[in-house]
Amino acid sequence: MKKWGIAAVLYLALVIGGYSVYAEWFADEKQPESHGHNQSASYESSKSREKSAPHDESQGHSDHAEANNSSHQHGSSAAHEGSSEVSVFVKSDQDELKIFLKDKSANPVEDLEVNHEKLLHLIVVDDQLHKYYHLHPEQTGKGEFTIGNNLPDGFYKAFVDIKPKNLAYHVAPVPFIVGNPGMSTHSRGLQPDETLSKNVDGENVKLTMSSFKANEPVTLTFDLDKTNLTPYLGAMGHVVILDENAQNFLHVHPANDKDTVFETQFEKPGIYKIWAEFKQNGKVRAFSFVVEIK
Repeated sequence: MKKWGIAAVLYLALVIGGYSVYAEWFADEKQPESHGHNQSASYESSKSREKSAPHDESQGHSDHAEANNSSHQHGSSAAHEGSSEVSVFVKSDQDELKIFLKDKSANPVEDLEVNHEKLLHLIVVDDQLHKYYHLHPEQTGKGEFTIGNNLPDGFYKAFVDIKPKNLAYHVAPVPFIVGNPGMSTHSRGLQPDETLSKNVDGENVKLTMSSFKANEPVTLTFDLDKTNLTPYLGAMGHVVILDENAQNFLHVHPANDKDTVFETQFEKPGIYKIWAEFKQNGKVRAFSFVVEIK
């Protein structure tokens, strides 16, 4: 009986000791799991703060361009289109063009920042990159803009330049058709200009480029009569650049408030068309140049 009592005491001590070890081990195992949950919460909070930051004008162009020229240029490349949180739709009627802005949940996007005096800049080109229009539709509803349609029948691409608040956005081409143009005549056959000097309405503009190489900073200097040159949309000029397939879009502003000098960068070799807009004697003119980047 005495041996049985000693055995019972030893058994009870073993059970209690084993439970204590188990409880301590279990607590140690649970602690990292709780710590991981706190890390996740901190990460989500950080992402929320990033998403709510003001939209920067530099969003949408190459990483190299951002490093060199974030305040003077914005646009798109194919690599960025998938990360855009705003979708653009263009509807062409007989008398008007309508632009619809939707987020990923198909809700209207209406919280936009004023960008060079306008909420929305609409750049339209035809399929041969012969015709160029810089338009400014008026807001007619939530996430909806409208402008009269005076375009000839044809195949077009629209580039909607906006600055949504709290949403990432990258400009991408939106194809649309006006009227009954028949078959597309897009030949993708742009030829580089032999001389970079153009005359429109008696006004001469000469373009000088610091480089014709891809993936390095390029300065575009425009020589023109500045006697009656006045600001246009808050700048001394505007430059829009498209590759020959009208897929990659750049909208570049002057490097300062006085000179017609622009800084940019071409991501890939190829043929590009440049439209430079200046307001002289109260009239806005677009001077186009075709260059080859190697």
